[in-house]
Amino acid sequence: MESVRKRNEYSRHWEEGGKALVDDEDARDLRKSKYSDVVNDYYNATTDIYLESWGQSFHMARYPLGPEPKDRATARHEHYLALMMSMRPGMRILDVGCGVGGPAKEIATFVDCHVVGINNNGYQVHKAQALAKDDGSDNKVEFVQADFVNIPFPDDSFDAIYAIEATVHAPELSEVYKEIFRVLKPGGTFGVYEWLLTDAFSPNDKSHMAIRLGIERGTGVPSLQTKVAAREAMNRAGFKLEYVEDLAERQDPLMWWYPISGDLASAKGLRDWVLVARNTRWGRVVVRAIVRALEFVKYAPKGTTNITEELIIAGDSLVAGGKAGIFTPMYLMIGKKVLEEQMP
Repeated sequence: MESVRKRNEYSRHWEEGGKALVDDEDARDLRKSKYSDVVNDYYNATTDIYLESWGQSFHMARYPLGPEPKDRATARHEHYLALMMSMRPGMRILDVGCGVGGPAKEIATFVDCHVVGINNNGYQVHKAQALAKDDGSDNKVEFVQADFVNIPFPDDSFDAIYAIEATVHAPELSEVYKEIFRVLKPGGTFGVYEWLLTDAFSPNDKSHMAIRLGIERGTGVPSLQTKVAAREAMNRAGFKLEYVEDLAERQDPLMWWYPISGDLASAKGLRDWVLVARNTRWGRVVVRAIVRALEFVKYAPKGTTNITEELIIAGDSLVAGGKAGIFTPMYLMIGKKVLEEQMP
């Protein structure tokens, strides 16, 4: 809970004069203009909670084999991205929005490459560096505090670049994609699992808009974009799209939202059971009671209860978005940096 103790400012972005609570584009523009504060306050408040419950990779995954340990599905999801991007041993690869370094370490080991992770959140960068030192992977990975719309590396620095459910936090996808294009070597590949609204989303459907706002608020996202907008942003950045697929449409026997759905019957292993149990009705009653008690006796800092509620909003909205088919956390886009002289 150290990160919550340091700062617990996240909820103010949704409550300032009631402005940010309004579900319209003016409110989203306000959050986008303050995106760095919105995202940093969110992760300052939630990183320790994610680490304890979710592990070192803060992202969703497919379950094509049905029930299996979450960590195994998570690693496969990362390996699949490396495969689709044709990563090779010895490459220097950039992880854009690296979290606490779980995917970077997994891919560095799987591919036998060197991964540089960037993250605008100082607390997470510190955690990533400490965890890599503790497990001895710091010779294969490095972590730098940096804003991904202002990447502190020269042009043409990396053989490949990837982002896993991270660029959704950018104020505009085109801004971060253009920066990625700049630091990618000619002929290099950028792969991303993007959080997006699907073609089934309707801004005229109140239930859809409520789900959208719940996902944004519960996960520190200034403004969710559509699949069309994401593809257009890739094109505007200069990428030649080589592969596009919404992996959430594969209709696996167990869907990506299972860990946050309260589906205890599918949990494999104690760690997964505890994670899923927290999202059952009775589990939430217990969690809320414990958190309130800890905050009351001042063991947990003031505001911990509010952060817990934000995470519950996130879980409910993500599950609802997945089941309604209006949201995907795994829209896979693979783009290549092809210069004009290389085009046929």
